[in-house]
Amino acid sequence: MNGIFDDFRNAFRKADNGLMQIITINIIVFLVLLLLRVVFTLAKLSSIYVLVSNKMNLPASFYTFLFQPWSIITYFFTHVDVFHLLFNMLFLYWFGRLVHEYVGNKRLISLYVLGGIVGGIFYMLAFNFIPYFAAQQNTALMLGASGAAFAVVFGAATLLPDYTFMLLFIGPVRIKYIAFFYLILSIAQTTGSNAGGNLAHIGGAILGFVYIKQLKKGRDLGIPVSGFLDFIVSLFVEKPKPQIRVTHRSYTGSGINASSVYQDGEFPDEDEVDSLLDKISNSGYESLTKDEKLKLFKASQKK
Repeated sequence: MNGIFDDFRNAFRKADNGLMQIITINIIVFLVLLLLRVVFTLAKLSSIYVLVSNKMNLPASFYTFLFQPWSIITYFFTHVDVFHLLFNMLFLYWFGRLVHEYVGNKRLISLYVLGGIVGGIFYMLAFNFIPYFAAQQNTALMLGASGAAFAVVFGAATLLPDYTFMLLFIGPVRIKYIAFFYLILSIAQTTGSNAGGNLAHIGGAILGFVYIKQLKKGRDLGIPVSGFLDFIVSLFVEKPKPQIRVTHRSYTGSGINASSVYQDGEFPDEDEVDSLLDKISNSGYESLTKDEKLKLFKASQKK
């Protein structure tokens, strides 16, 4: 048992481990709610468990939401069904690894959080302004990470549309088709029993697509999320002593050639990009090394 707790603690001790931290939080919340349900049921106090659980779920009603605004965050870390949790975390893990590898830890976390928030807003707007949902507005509650996970899925599909997954009984499938299939499925099920969840999928998918498109243009929509999380971490982590830092600048004539200085390294030139594209054409995208993939992503950001 101590080994399990050690694994949970280690997930938060490691740097750049956002994907596993998100998954760990979802698992911990699930286990805590499971324990509460068992305890309160045995004590014949099930109503208390229902109250606690509902306060973590996102209500469709704007009026109810005013009394539990935190639910716009807590709902996408909350699951009460183990298979719901398992599916969402597997989905998140498969696509989250790609996002983490190519755009980094902070952007993965921002994508997940913003996807959950936008998915929740999309759900509330639909239930309040589409007549079909009017009768359910005051009673509907939503929980689960699928809206946030869809943001990560569509972020990965927008970033690397031709990356392929090997699917059981099907074979290699490009992730853009996997994402498109699940989007169509969610749209088709917006009139079903899980309408709220499927509406959140659509909102999350839109956010994931827009986030990566804007990132390629040099605009990071996740900066407010990263800044807030950095502030929270700074409250609990001692700041390291400043170290001497050496910087390099290229000079042309009497002035600094600012275009040659980049935060994450120089952009690849056209010959490098052509060489990478030839390699993809001959051997496929997966034949690129991590550094080569990063160069290709940088090239897509070059104006």
